[in-house]
Amino acid sequence: MTKLKNSINKIAPALLESWMRDYYFSTEIDIGSSGVENFSLTELYKLTNLTQEELDRIVFHDSSSLGNFELRKAIALRWGNGDPEQVMVTHGSSEANFLIMNGLLNADDEVVVLDPCYQQLFSIAESIGCQLKRWELRFEQHFLPNIEEAKRLITPRTRMVIVNFPHNPTGASLTKKEQDALIDAVAEVGAYLVWDAAFADIVYEGSPLPNPNLRYKRSISMGTFSKCYGLPGLRFGWCLASPEMLERFVHLRDYMTLHLSPLVELIAHRVVEKADNLLSIRLQQARVNLNILSKWVEQHQEFVEWSRPQGGVCTFLRLRYISDSEAFCHHLANVHKVLLVPGTCFNHSSHVRLGFGGATSDLNEGLSRLSKALVTDFKF
Repeated sequence: MTKLKNSINKIAPALLESWMRDYYFSTEIDIGSSGVENFSLTELYKLTNLTQEELDRIVFHDSSSLGNFELRKAIALRWGNGDPEQVMVTHGSSEANFLIMNGLLNADDEVVVLDPCYQQLFSIAESIGCQLKRWELRFEQHFLPNIEEAKRLITPRTRMVIVNFPHNPTGASLTKKEQDALIDAVAEVGAYLVWDAAFADIVYEGSPLPNPNLRYKRSISMGTFSKCYGLPGLRFGWCLASPEMLERFVHLRDYMTLHLSPLVELIAHRVVEKADNLLSIRLQQARVNLNILSKWVEQHQEFVEWSRPQGGVCTFLRLRYISDSEAFCHHLANVHKVLLVPGTCFNHSSHVRLGFGGATSDLNEGLSRLSKALVTDFKF
C-alpha cells in the first residue's frame, strides 16, 4: 500500500518568523519589523471609548464560525461593500492566508506570486504542489511592478494571482489604473486574485487602493491589525470573499481554530469603529520617521541604496559592499543589539528589510548603531 505524503510536512521553514524568533526578544532596538509602534490597552481605552466595564461583562462563550455579526458588519462597512456575509474574522491574516491557500488550491495549479515576497504568501501554495510563476519586482526599476509583465505571466492555466500592495518588503505599490489593469487581466482568465491588504491604509501620496472585491467576485482580500494599527498581539485579522468561498474556509476552520475569542472580538469591534483615531496617529508618525530615514540614506549613500517606499513602514535597502546580509544582520544583533531583517528571508542576499514604523527615538538610535556597523565594522 502506497503511503500518501502530507503536504504540510513538506512546507519550507518560515525564514522570517525564525529570524524574528531568534532576535525579536534578545535585541534592544527593533528596526526590522514591518508594523507601526504598538498601542497599549490603556491607550485603546482613550482612543476607542472601550471601557473596563465592557471587558468585565464578557462571558467566554463560543463565537460563530465567521465571527460576531456586528463586528463583521463594521468591517464590511469600512473595507468592503457593506455586506457582512462576505466577511470572516480570523486569527491575524496568517490564518486567513492558510485557509485561502488550502481551501482554493490543488497540486499542479499555476500560481503567480511576487518576487521578493513575504514567504507565507507563496510557501503554502508551494507545499501543496502548485507551480509558481514569479512576477519580479526589480531594484533597478525601483521595485515598481510592471503590469505588462504580469499580463504575460497570467495564462488560461493560472488558478490564482497573489499580491500585496503596498508591498512587503519594498514599500512599492500600484496606481489605481495599474490595479484596474491587473484585475482585468486576472478576470479575463477567471483566476482568483488574492489581495493582501496588510499595509493598505498607510500610503504617502493619494488615497489607499480600493478593495478588489468591489469589482471582481473571485477576489479575496485579507486585512490585519498587526501592521497599520499597532496591535499585533491582538492576533486579529479578516478575510473578504464571496459567501461560497467563505464556506470552504469554515470547513477547514472546523478542524483548526473554530472561532475567535469574544474578548478579542469586542476589542476589535471598538478599534474598527474608531480606526481613524489609531491610524491618524501612526500615519503622522510614519511620515516623520520616513523623512528621518530619507535623510539618513542620503548621508550614507556610500554604503546603502534604496527606493523610497510609497506605502507601509518598511523598505528594502541594498547594501553596497556587503553581499552576505545574513552575516551582517547577525553581527548587528549580537554586537549592537539591533534587529534588522536580512534579505535572505526574501531570497535577496544583498538587501535588508528596514522597518521605520516604531518609536521615533528607537529609529534614531537604531540608525545610529547601524551607521557604526556599516562605517566602522564593515567598511571595505
